[in-house]
Amino acid sequence: MSAASGRIEARLTRHAWRVCAFQRSILTWFRQKGRTFPWRDKSASHYLLAIAEMLLQRTRAETVAGFFPRFAKRFPGWNQLARASDEELQAFLEPIGLWRQRADSLRALAREMQSRGGQFPATRDEIEELPGIGQYIASAMLLFCHGLREPLLDVNMARVLERCFAPRKLADIRYDPWLQSLARRVTNHKQSIEINWAILDLASKVCLTRRPTCNVCPLRACCRYAKINRMSPSPARR
Repeated sequence: MSAASGRIEARLTRHAWRVCAFQRSILTWFRQKGRTFPWRDKSASHYLLAIAEMLLQRTRAETVAGFFPRFAKRFPGWNQLARASDEELQAFLEPIGLWRQRADSLRALAREMQSRGGQFPATRDEIEELPGIGQYIASAMLLFCHGLREPLLDVNMARVLERCFAPRKLADIRYDPWLQSLARRVTNHKQSIEINWAILDLASKVCLTRRPTCNVCPLRACCRYAKINRMSPSPARR
């Protein structure tokens, strides 16, 4: 373990009580207030989970939710998606935007997955070599398809974690060692999927970029940001 890793581990150890409080509180909140989406249904296939994650990139979940059932009906598996023409797929994706980019990525991935019999590789390095797959979607596939306790770390999860614990140092969340380690520690739980979804839902409904509603947040008792806001005459900004 490097000196930097050792410092991060020591820092996380000091935060252990807060991590446990965070997990308990957000799971309780999620059972009562969590969002319902088609891809969160227990019957959702690995194919549909992968498609959902790709469609959710740079698009609101509520927008994708309205479109998703039609996509699943028209392209129910990798084979049907791989056979779609550029024109057909672009036209179908147009209602949610970025249709050319999405069509290229989805069709390339579909053809690769078709050649693999629909099975995702078991390691991060192999998954990230697939067309259109970056760190976030690779984490999603390891979480959903292989049952590994991986964080769905995006800017929304980063906002919640940084406000509750401590800010990162690097602009790019993919390379910040503190934020990456913190996200893994927080989602290292037998209900890892639910914790991931709960954090993303909290970011969408309560822990907003501007004007977060700290007074109704389930994490306010252990949140650094909420404490600062209570002590300050004007809300702190991030």
